[in-house]
Amino acid sequence: MSLRQYEYALAVAEEGSVTAAAELLHVAQPSVSQQIRGLERELGVELFSRTPTGLVPTAVGRAFLREAEIAVSASRRAKATARAGAEELTGELVVAAQMGFGARQLPGALGALRRRYPGLEATVFEEPSSAELDRLCRRGLLDLALMAACEQSPDDAHHLGGEEFVVVLGAGHRLLAADRVELHDLAGEPWVRFDRGSALDGVLLNVLRDNGLAPATAARVSQTPTAVRWAADGLGVTLVPASAVPHGYEHLVRPVSPGVSQPVIAVLRHRAGPAGTALLECLREQTWSEPASLSSAS
Repeated sequence: MSLRQYEYALAVAEEGSVTAAAELLHVAQPSVSQQIRGLERELGVELFSRTPTGLVPTAVGRAFLREAEIAVSASRRAKATARAGAEELTGELVVAAQMGFGARQLPGALGALRRRYPGLEATVFEEPSSAELDRLCRRGLLDLALMAACEQSPDDAHHLGGEEFVVVLGAGHRLLAADRVELHDLAGEPWVRFDRGSALDGVLLNVLRDNGLAPATAARVSQTPTAVRWAADGLGVTLVPASAVPHGYEHLVRPVSPGVSQPVIAVLRHRAGPAGTALLECLREQTWSEPASLSSAS
């Protein structure tokens, strides 16, 4: 396998056809088709399903493409580091955040970084699984990750502050009259939960367990903004990081008692380059809360 094959597969996934991918890459169409077929033969799997509307990645293909994107990004970073000095950073940063973490602070930090170094480009994604995020960090595939806990050395892990969790209630909910919601008052409420195995669902389960509450599930979602919107519509209550609440829903949010929070740790890639270090400094300049209590969210 080669990086060229990775780039061709990523282009096909983005464009949905070999013809469009070839135009994007400025190469002949047969070259793209040959590289994709060769890649599938070497892997022994089908990366794309041929549908009437175009090429769609298979389940295996989606998993492969994610790793391919990381590999291609790493290659670009290596080239940029070799070519650029610290005074004029260029290239690509790969950043991952535990879902819901730093939803306000990370864009501010990246904006500040871009103003300093306009040649930098950031690839950012949210990872629902803390175990997968830790695995990506240990493999050195990320320039920087925001997470609650890690197995990295103290030299690579940097505590930024805390992420407070809040409850989101439906419009007209009886508990909106309170400035702070006692967790035991949520007994019997249906919950909008997150995907099984996700870090956010783990926090919710721990909170309910520690407060003697049963997880009556109304629905499961993959994204924090969706959970907030569904809770606002009265489907059930939900528990999310405060920074992940979309604008316009703040009036439906209440802090909880006992308080629920998690630490926010920035993990730099081992032997991080100047771009990753610069992003860490921009993150330190953002406003972070301090954890009030970690007993429910550890």
